[in-house]
Amino acid sequence: MTKVKGYFISTCGWCKKTKRFLDENNVEYEYEYVDLLSGSERQRALDEVSEHNPRRSFPTVVVRNDGDTEIVVGFKEDELRKALGL
Repeated sequence: MTKVKGYFISTCGWCKKTKRFLDENNVEYEYEYVDLLSGSERQRALDEVSEHNPRRSFPTVVVRNDGDTEIVVGFKEDELRKALGL
C-alpha cells in the first residue's frame, strides 16, 4: 500500500501546484502546511522534512510503498508520476 505525505507552505505556488497534481490524479495523501504550525508541532514537522530533505525546501513529498521510500522535492511532475506509479 502506498502512503503519501506532503509538506507544504501555504503561500507557495509550487506547493499549490503539487497539491493540485495529487488531487487531479486522485492520490490519497496526508499533508501539512508547515508555516501554519507553531511550537513543538512546527519543530516536529521541520525535523521530519529534514530527515528526507536536509535543505528544508518545499514542497517535499514522501512516498512510501512496500518498504521503499522516495522523496520528491519541488514540483517535478515526472518524478511524482514515477514515485506514485502513474
